Amino acid sequence: MNPGDAPAWGADWAWGLPLILLTVVFHAYCLSRIVEDVSGKLDGGHALGHLSFSPIFMVGGTALSATILHGLEGAVWAVAYLLLGASPDFKSAILYSLEAMTSYGHENLFLASHWRMLGALEALSGWILFGLTTAFLFAVIQRAWPNKDAERPPRS
Repeated sequence: MNPGDAPAWGADWAWGLPLILLTVVFHAYCLSRIVEDVSGKLDGGHALGHLSFSPIFMVGGTALSATILHGLEGAVWAVAYLLLGASPDFKSAILYSLEAMTSYGHENLFLASHWRMLGALEALSGWILFGLTTAFLFAVIQRAWPNKDAERPPRS
């Protein structure tokens, strides 16, 4: 590549940073609403011995909801790729987006050459979103199965 052929990444950053901000804020907001809903429902679980089925379903529902959120956020990036002409069609754009978000990658899918930094920025966004999801799932699990030993007074 000649020095004059170097990609200008200013547009990638100009689109990528607002998309990261949008998806992270949307993700945090939706996950906080899910956690509030889960916390309200966990108090009335049906227990069988020491196993309560309500927390199991709440954790599963939270994971499913988070998966749907990741899909919606991938679709936002895919629409941006289409609007920018970085991807030829929505199917390719969404597949590329979800693969970039998960850092899975695909050998046959690429963005237009001058938009490839935008794909790397989406991968960065994916790491942030999956980190938030992990933290929220951890919060749900802590709420679902509180540490019983922490509540007991120490033995004398």
